[in-house]
Amino acid sequence: MYPIVQKALFQCDPEWSHDFTLNFLKRTQHNLLKSTYQQSVAAHPVNCFGLTFKNPLGLAAGLDKNGECIDAFAAMGFGFIEIGTVTPLEQPGNEKPRMFRLPDANALINRMGFNNKGVDYLVEQVKQANYDGILGINIGKNKQTEEQNALDDYLICLKKVYAYADYVTVNISSPNTPGLRSLQYGEALDKLLLGLKAEQKQLAQIHGKYVPLVVKIAPDLTDKEIKDIANSLLKTEIDGVIATNTTLDRSSVEGLRYAKEAGGLSGEVLTAKSLHVTKVLAEALQGAMPIIGVGGIHSSATANDRLNAGATLVQIYSSFIYQGPPLIKQIVKGLV
Repeated sequence: MYPIVQKALFQCDPEWSHDFTLNFLKRTQHNLLKSTYQQSVAAHPVNCFGLTFKNPLGLAAGLDKNGECIDAFAAMGFGFIEIGTVTPLEQPGNEKPRMFRLPDANALINRMGFNNKGVDYLVEQVKQANYDGILGINIGKNKQTEEQNALDDYLICLKKVYAYADYVTVNISSPNTPGLRSLQYGEALDKLLLGLKAEQKQLAQIHGKYVPLVVKIAPDLTDKEIKDIANSLLKTEIDGVIATNTTLDRSSVEGLRYAKEAGGLSGEVLTAKSLHVTKVLAEALQGAMPIIGVGGIHSSATANDRLNAGATLVQIYSSFIYQGPPLIKQIVKGLV
C-alpha cells in the first residue's frame, strides 16, 4: 500500500506532503485507522544508557518536531523515537520553499530552521501519549538567540523536558540555524557541555532519575575535528553521541535538480560519510560511551555496517520517507 500512497504524495510539494502525513498520523493514532500502518516487528532488545530498547532501530529527530505523532510511530515498530528539535519559544523557521526531494539519489534537502511550536507545546504532547518505549527529546536554540547565549536556551529546554525524556539530545549540528555548528568546537563546546552537565546533576536529584545527555554532531568534520569533539565529550562526561546530522557537501548530487539549494542534504548519499564519522568516533572513544548511528541507513545491510563500525543504536529518516513503515520491519529482521 505504501508505494501507492508515496507515489501520490510525491506529486505534491514536499512540505505539504510532510504536513499532510503528520496530520493523518495524529488523527488516526488512537482509532481503528491506526491499522493502516500498525505492524508487528520482531523483538531484538538492546541495552544502552542503562535502558532496554525493544530493538536498536529508532526514528531520527526532525520528522515529528512537536511530538504530535508519538503513538503512531510506536505502532510502526520503532525501537525508540526521538522528537524535536524543539526550542524554548515557538518559531516559524526559514522561508518556504525549504524542503526538496532528489529522488534520483533517494535524498532530501531541507533548510527548515527549527520550525516548531515551542517546548511547552511539545511537553503537553508527550504527556498525552500512551507510548511505553524509549523516548528521546532533541533540543536546540532559537534563531534570534545569540551564539554566546546559546547555553541559556539549551538549559530552558533541558529543565522542561527532563521529567518526560528517556534521553535528551543536544543538537549543535543543524546547518540551518546561523552559528549553531560553531558550538561543536573548542571552548564553546566545553562551556556548553559543562553547563548542561551541571544542570543534569541538579535535575537528577530533583526528579530522582538520571536522564542521559547525548550530543548530535555534523558529518562535515575532519578526522582531527571528530577526535577533538570526542575528547570534549569524554572530558565533560557526556553520556553519548549521535553521528550524524545532514551534510552541506553536494559532490554526490552534482547535476541533479535542486542540488544547489541551500540546506542540509540527507539520504543514501550520506551513507559513506556518516559511516566514516562513526568509525573515527568509535576509535577515539574506545567504548567509553554509546554511539547512535544515523545518516544514509536504508537497509539491514547498511544498519549492520553502522553497528559493526561501533554504533549501539541506529536511526532513520530520509529512507523512511522513501520506503515507509515496511523498512522498519525489514531492517530489524535483517539485523545480525
